[in-house]
Amino acid sequence: MRIGVVFPQTEIGPDVGAVRAYGQRVEELGFRHVMAYDHVLGADPDVHEGWEGPYDVDTAFHEPMVLFGYLAALTSLEMVSAIIIAPQRQTALLAKQAAEVDLLTGGRLRLGVGLGWNRVEYEALGQDFTTRGRRIEEQVALMRRLWTERSLSFGGEFDRVTGAGLAPLPAQRPIPIWFGAQSAPAYRRAGRLADGWFPQMEPGPGLEEAKAAVERAAAEAGRDPAAIGMDGRLRWTPDQDALAEAAGQWRAHGATHVSVNTMKAGLRTVDEHLAALESAAAALL
Repeated sequence: MRIGVVFPQTEIGPDVGAVRAYGQRVEELGFRHVMAYDHVLGADPDVHEGWEGPYDVDTAFHEPMVLFGYLAALTSLEMVSAIIIAPQRQTALLAKQAAEVDLLTGGRLRLGVGLGWNRVEYEALGQDFTTRGRRIEEQVALMRRLWTERSLSFGGEFDRVTGAGLAPLPAQRPIPIWFGAQSAPAYRRAGRLADGWFPQMEPGPGLEEAKAAVERAAAEAGRDPAAIGMDGRLRWTPDQDALAEAAGQWRAHGATHVSVNTMKAGLRTVDEHLAALESAAAALL
């Protein structure tokens, strides 16, 4: 089971030195990957009355692909988006960005994608929130072709490509696509299409039910369920025994990866996040 970290997007802020220190120290501690969330825009609660989203216009987010390009020059970590909100982005451009990151990292990109929840963001990016489920399935098919074919023509419900292709192609052909999933349709989609998935729950009966749904959909699609990876979220605690026990539960549930999340733990600076990860590394690595 490979162990990485969740980049504390909303708590490190815009300090470039902090981003650099974080990435380099994470690698020194022995973690294998760094995971980053995606939001292009935040909604202003003063304009959107009754706003209840977990993030708003004042919540800082580094753009994952640009962040990964920066970290790729500083570390040898695997870069993991969890998730890029694919349906609010242009498919060919996302494929190009992913191909470039994968090439520059020597094949160290795991592209996690999902549907998102923020209608305000979809509107601002010129995409239809209501068709995002259908669109992501088409996007996955198109991106995999763009990453493996010199030239292609594609006509779908949402995207059209006529005799065109990416150059250079990525190091991995195709790049692994992982799905965020927290609903029955998403579990089925992950089983049919994904190389791996990110559960949005802790180990227990709910996870077993979700995993069974993913595996059932994979089998029905003629795929090997055992080949689908699973990356669990491991919430940091200063109790090293509890952290090790939680990691063991993920391992027992068949996780191929876990990512230690120090966000929302009351840590105020990059140094505090790194001290927490040093404690986690002592317990887990």
